Amino acid sequence: MTQPKLIIQIPSYNEEKTLKDVLDGIPKHIPGVGAIETLIIDDGSRDRTLEIAEAYPVDHILRHRQNRGLAITFADGMHESLRLGADIIVNIDGDNQHPANRIPDLIAPILEGTHDIVVADRGVRGIKEFSATKKLFQRLGSKVVRWASHTNVPDAPCGFRAYSREAALSTNIITTFSYTMETIIQAGHKRLAVTHVAIPQRPKTRESRLFTGIGQHISRSAVAILRSYTMYQPFKVFLLSGFLVFLIGTIPYWLVLYRVFAEPYNVGGHVQSLILGAVFMILGIMFVMIGIVADLLSINRKLLEDTLYRLKKIEYGESPHKTDHPLSGR
Repeated sequence: MTQPKLIIQIPSYNEEKTLKDVLDGIPKHIPGVGAIETLIIDDGSRDRTLEIAEAYPVDHILRHRQNRGLAITFADGMHESLRLGADIIVNIDGDNQHPANRIPDLIAPILEGTHDIVVADRGVRGIKEFSATKKLFQRLGSKVVRWASHTNVPDAPCGFRAYSREAALSTNIITTFSYTMETIIQAGHKRLAVTHVAIPQRPKTRESRLFTGIGQHISRSAVAILRSYTMYQPFKVFLLSGFLVFLIGTIPYWLVLYRVFAEPYNVGGHVQSLILGAVFMILGIMFVMIGIVADLLSINRKLLEDTLYRLKKIEYGESPHKTDHPLSGR
């Protein structure tokens, strides 16, 4: 049996100080892997990142003429890796915070055929550069993602991760902020096997470019999680929202009913409250109706995703009817 091809993609934006160290740390040989290739996705860097990549023995370079953001850069790297024939894709950031020499540990569950996606667990509690507030919200965010995706990934925001070819073909990036949480929620609802490996990160080399403060990070991550979850469970989201709004609308009626029994001769003057309650109740019913329509649309989206999956296979020279991966053991 032919050994799998591994492509290590490195999204890079102004990483001239650290890119060479990342490349130097990539193993030259990994047991069970037939070929190891590197792919640099230069996201419109304005420094010497592209020059360093061209001078280093990098196998493939993909360049954006201007900065397009991490999510688009990651998605472009995945598409290019699939086009190049990758059986396993590893994503590692260009800031050298993730130890590239641990790639063999990261891909081991995929090589064994037990999992489709492996996410590194940085051990957030032990990262000295993270404030107590950031650690708290990182753990809270990961817990929400675990609940929303039905997976057990303890460090959802970590970008050091590995994908089997089948998992990469099934992944569709929609957000423009960060792909990390969205892809885990997708994987969970598509019943892909997701696991994690403990790999502590190196000391911080620079500040994050994704957000300017913890508040922005929390708000944008919350929106990404909610949108991703709603894509796969729209009826649950709108049913719960509609129930809560409808329940709020009943409050004025309960108050008036109480006044009827407690003060039967003093029940006037509540018309405005009753009208407001009726508005909320109607909104609650509308939320439920929207949920039904959204649920029907989600069925259509699943059909479109299946079509897209098969089109990808055709584009990358595979049979659209073959769904099992040579590494999956299925």
